[in-house]
Amino acid sequence: MYNVTYHRASSVDDAVKLIGKADDGKFVSGGMTLIPAMKIRLAAPSDLVDLTHVATLKGIKVDGKNVRIGAGTVHADVAANKELAKACPALASLAGMIGDPAVRHRGTIGGSIANNDPAADYPAALVALGATVITNKREIAAEDFFTGLFETALDDGEMVTAVTFTAPEKAGYEKFPNPASRYAIVGVFVAKTAAGARAVVTGAGENGVFRSKEIEAALAKAFDASALDGVTIPSAGLMSDIHASADYRASLIKVMAKRAVAKVA
Repeated sequence: MYNVTYHRASSVDDAVKLIGKADDGKFVSGGMTLIPAMKIRLAAPSDLVDLTHVATLKGIKVDGKNVRIGAGTVHADVAANKELAKACPALASLAGMIGDPAVRHRGTIGGSIANNDPAADYPAALVALGATVITNKREIAAEDFFTGLFETALDDGEMVTAVTFTAPEKAGYEKFPNPASRYAIVGVFVAKTAAGARAVVTGAGENGVFRSKEIEAALAKAFDASALDGVTIPSAGLMSDIHASADYRASLIKVMAKRAVAKVA
């Protein structure tokens, strides 16, 4: 076992100062991804800065259609929040699909999006909702935040503090989950907003989450599952692995999109 120095941050400023002093430090909250990676030596940080006890990072605030979720809010709280369930039931439902109860009670929305696993659920939702990712330094549009596989626009020492968005007119999410991890083999989040229809795919793209122009064009005409009947999703640029081929994922994208829109109805 290698040495690692543990720090318990008391505030966002404290966490940033601690990470700035470390040779190769990492923020940790739920640790659902980082700790397993450390166990198999895929990650070997010199320092861990624990954000679990930073109260300002937790909580959900709904003010009319304006929603703010603290980065330290666990998935279980997102799933159970009654105000969020009224404003954006699709996001609450999505949170309830993540992992198992142990994961949902430890993993956080901030940790999930900062890690940006290509099969994670939240990135698709945030891009579809036109959300904004707030850090200790700036605000970043979700569409600009997720830059590639396990890559984001975060700079060294920068941390996610919250996400905000305006509740959509309609939204839905469906995924075909890996039976073991519950990560999405394919997931599609659809939303009807003031800016138009959006459909964002997770689990399928070689470069992470992406908007499906084919589905969006169909839903712009009618936000109804039947509008997708004639849509064809190209397999170019989709992943092929032990779980599904690119062609199968292309088929699943259409199926999950139809189910997501039907769920809204």
